[in-house]
Amino acid sequence: MKIMNCPLNGPRNIQEFVWMGDVKRTPGSACTDREWTDYLFIESNIAGEVDEWWLHAPSNYLFVARRNTLSDEILWTKTTIEYFADDSK
Repeated sequence: MKIMNCPLNGPRNIQEFVWMGDVKRTPGSACTDREWTDYLFIESNIAGEVDEWWLHAPSNYLFVARRNTLSDEILWTKTTIEYFADDSK
């Protein structure tokens, strides 16, 4: 059984979580339709470490996790407040 650490609920079975996509910056209000479409629907599919949105479905809690896509190892999880307050990313 694979375990993921939820910042709110602690270590939980991975089956309780839903992957919500890569964390990425919005293109801004002056973007083209093409840029907005790419932002909404295209994932980078990076081989290596990526920051991703995850949802703990039973509590409906959204947070950020860094995951290595090559090994599928979850390196850390953070609340959204912790993540966006951290300047080292």
